[in-house]
Amino acid sequence: MHKKSLSNVLKRARFIILQGISLVVFQCAMNLVLLSAMILTCSQGATAQSSTDQSCCSGVSRQALGGPNTGNPESGVHRGNKIPEGMVLVPGGEATIGSESGLPAERPVFTTHVPSFYMDKHLVTVGQFRQFADETGYVTFSEKIGDGIVFDHAQGRWVIAPGVYWEYPLGKEQGRAPDDHPVTLVTYDDAMAYLKWAGKRLPTEVEWEHAARGISNRDQPYAWGEKLLVDGTFMANTWTGRFPQKNLGKDGYILTSPVGAFGETELGLTDMGGNVWEWTSDWFRSYRERDTPYEPGEHSEKVIRGGSFMCHASYCHGYRVSARSHTPPDNNMFHIGFRGVRDIE
Repeated sequence: MHKKSLSNVLKRARFIILQGISLVVFQCAMNLVLLSAMILTCSQGATAQSSTDQSCCSGVSRQALGGPNTGNPESGVHRGNKIPEGMVLVPGGEATIGSESGLPAERPVFTTHVPSFYMDKHLVTVGQFRQFADETGYVTFSEKIGDGIVFDHAQGRWVIAPGVYWEYPLGKEQGRAPDDHPVTLVTYDDAMAYLKWAGKRLPTEVEWEHAARGISNRDQPYAWGEKLLVDGTFMANTWTGRFPQKNLGKDGYILTSPVGAFGETELGLTDMGGNVWEWTSDWFRSYRERDTPYEPGEHSEKVIRGGSFMCHASYCHGYRVSARSHTPPDNNMFHIGFRGVRDIE
């Protein structure tokens, strides 16, 4: 057996053991805690935002698996420029980033200037990625290694599933992913390859949060406003039910949903909360270090934003505009996708 293959097997075995322990502990805690507020308080403790606290909602690493300042929006920046098809103009201005009431990684709150840019209205879809793969012959990381990371609802844990990739996120026996759903099981490099072909790039996490907060830089928890449920209607695709035991699908979906199924923000963007997490270009680190030089190492992880259908308010609450998570750049998971942005020339 090749050394690299042996290393991957050992890493995956280590994850399975660790995840079994972490989920048992988590489920015991869920049974003892009577109020979700107490659970959230617990999740905001010293282990928040560590690689282990993401065992259910944000996911796990392949290594762990063993495998109201409104600012002044810039005006006239797009004058004479045609907004690219399928994209939305995000006006620049002063942006307040982070949340004093969120998890520790969302602090300290800071204000920064964000230039105007274009952002994809929707997450990149399966159909769009298929066009890219057909035209270029690109082969994703999942296809090369022959597996991907999915959540086994029956077992209540993450597993490495053979034969899954962007076109068949649940395996060929479950059929192809619908063309209008977000593409998943793509690594950071896979996303970058697609965006290079499309003439775009990944957003920084500051750009992503600025866009999610909208034109007026609203100080609200979600890209659409104050509540997940508005007049009996769910505003995003998230985990409904008891987490992680049972997703009731009250919002209409257990897994991914068609892009744009839950409406648009004031800027015209869709799925800026829930459905799938989104890759950003930034390496994860404390906001306190954001202006200091950074050299990524072997264990550095990329920031992902937006939350997913795996997110619940009692755990990571990842579909808030300020919520941050992180994962290794080579993670290929069934709840991580991406969208592109483009600079205004």
